[in-house]
Amino acid sequence: MEKESLKKKTVNGVIWSAIDRFSTQGIQFVFSILIARLLMPSDYGVIAMLGIFLAVSNTFIDSGFGTALVQKANRTETDFSTVFYFNIVVAIIFYALLWLASPYIASFYNIPMLKDVTRVVALTLVFSALGGIQNAKLSIAINFKTRAIISLISALSTGFMGLYLAYRGYGAWALVFQMVFSSLLNTILLWCFVRWMPSLVFSWQSFRQLFSFGSKLLASALLDTIYNNVYTLVIGKVYSSSSLGLYSRASGLAQYPSSNITGVLQSVTFPVLCSIQNDEERLADAYKRFIRMSAFVVFPLMIGLASVAEPFIRVVLTDKWEGAIYLLQIVCFSMMWYPIHAINLNILQVKGRSDYFLKLEIIKKIQGVCILCITVPISIVAMCYGSIASSLLSLVWNTYYTKRLIGYGFLSQIKDLLPIIIHSLLMGGIVLLVTHFIEVMWIKLFAGILAGGIYYILGAYIMHFDELKEVLAIIKRK
Repeated sequence: MEKESLKKKTVNGVIWSAIDRFSTQGIQFVFSILIARLLMPSDYGVIAMLGIFLAVSNTFIDSGFGTALVQKANRTETDFSTVFYFNIVVAIIFYALLWLASPYIASFYNIPMLKDVTRVVALTLVFSALGGIQNAKLSIAINFKTRAIISLISALSTGFMGLYLAYRGYGAWALVFQMVFSSLLNTILLWCFVRWMPSLVFSWQSFRQLFSFGSKLLASALLDTIYNNVYTLVIGKVYSSSSLGLYSRASGLAQYPSSNITGVLQSVTFPVLCSIQNDEERLADAYKRFIRMSAFVVFPLMIGLASVAEPFIRVVLTDKWEGAIYLLQIVCFSMMWYPIHAINLNILQVKGRSDYFLKLEIIKKIQGVCILCITVPISIVAMCYGSIASSLLSLVWNTYYTKRLIGYGFLSQIKDLLPIIIHSLLMGGIVLLVTHFIEVMWIKLFAGILAGGIYYILGAYIMHFDELKEVLAIIKRK
């Protein structure tokens, strides 16, 4: 009975988290396409230059406490209030630091407008911190229906705002105001939907208890954040804002299917796996199914996107973004492994081994920086190829501790994923073959998507992929 209840909760969580991610991100994606048709790559480059500063600030503001609250079994109201006040204080500190640093950031990139842009965009730090606990409470309750509603309202409102400002000729400032308003509106809605108020209490005992777990996640997240954003830092400094805009657009398009599907699975699987963390057999079985399911969905999407990159960019974004075509194709093969990385790391947090998490991050980031140093002097294309090498090597490291904890290591995972990899690559080959003889771009795009989709689903059905049966079962159940 308990197992059925957990399964039902997981299915509901996955569905509503998917609605949250894909309806929201779908709306945002459509608006971003419309806005990109009005703006120039350099406008996006200006915003991307601030990515590393905002990401590092947000990492310190959270400090792993959000995950610690979800992972802790006997959390109290004192825990929530303690984390809330900590988040607010740290957010204000980092806003002040970015305000003071803004002239130096503008000077570093040699773009004067970045001084004012930094001071406005940094407001998102404070707004996001105000809604941190409400977000954690929704995750703990596996209540993704409420989050989906909040995200939909926010995405629609801010999308129209950004599009209007872009149409009116605000350039990069259209993106700035869209970001700030989105953060503010999202926080207001969280407070309206999640009825929680902090108590007038701050417990050092609670802080130390949560920080003992969160501190290692903080160090890991900090390494990961800096590394993930160092590409934009280097490209913006060494090359140009236009080059950075092309790279950020290619990276953003590749991340859309990969990161969002991973986010759906990770946001649901973490609290679910935490609830069965002491049942080794159920934990290992659920974990293996999550790995295969994520690959079954993400791999064909990423390889398919790489196959139709040219008609997609030219039709959707127009020819002024053609420099992003080849970059998108390369980055797709790097990002396709992202869900596998994320779920492997998830198991470490579920088992409370944030020390393993930190060790892995240190090793992978040293490896990544070495690859980056080799490829930076060559070209942006070389940097993208380097990201594929780094991603594959990271998979070896990530699965090391997974094998120690639940006996599911690198070779076992690759063996399970190999049929999906081969099936996805064959699909990509068929898409390229079908589109090779078509000249009209919109027909090329449509034909490629149709051919790839038919082959993948029909092939999965003929070869009796269990993952297809699970997807169909979820759809049928709902």
